Amino acid sequence: MSLNRKEAIKEYKERKIPRGVFVVRCAETGQRWVGSALNLEAARNRLWFTLRLGKHPDKTLQQLWNDCGEQAFEYEMIEKLADDVLEMAVGDLLKEKRRHWSAELDAVALL
Repeated sequence: MSLNRKEAIKEYKERKIPRGVFVVRCAETGQRWVGSALNLEAARNRLWFTLRLGKHPDKTLQQLWNDCGEQAFEYEMIEKLADDVLEMAVGDLLKEKRRHWSAELDAVALL
């Protein structure tokens, strides 16, 4: 194994995965949904996957997705947690941040 490959693997394993809060917006209606995730990069993929399958648990979001199409939706990371947050506090902090942003943006909280 080359040194560059070993370095790349090490960097990949040590990378910081962004945790935090995101918002999904429908451009056609202006409606918003706020969610939180331990991996903000993977959250969009998971969300879009369930919507494309027609299996998202939020029926309003799913119906708008079906009616307006994927192009009408955008995903934005709105707050990332600091890297030094204790692991045992992350879940409660994400819930708190999700509630805060839901109220701030007058959005539906995704669970």
